[in-house]
Amino acid sequence: MKPDLLEILRCPLCRAELTLTSRKTEGAEIVEGSLSCKKCHVEYPISDGIPDLLPPDERD
Repeated sequence: MKPDLLEILRCPLCRAELTLTSRKTEGAEIVEGSLSCKKCHVEYPISDGIPDLLPPDERD
């Protein structure tokens, strides 16, 4: 995931802004990390560069 994507992404539950936490990068790409909602505090994982924006109760 490119950090610039954060400008357009919003929490799918409440539409608030998300905060990015990076655990592993490759160049400008975030490979592992998470996105956290500033309002409802739900965390969305980033794995293999892909953010999983499914609500927590709909994830595997």
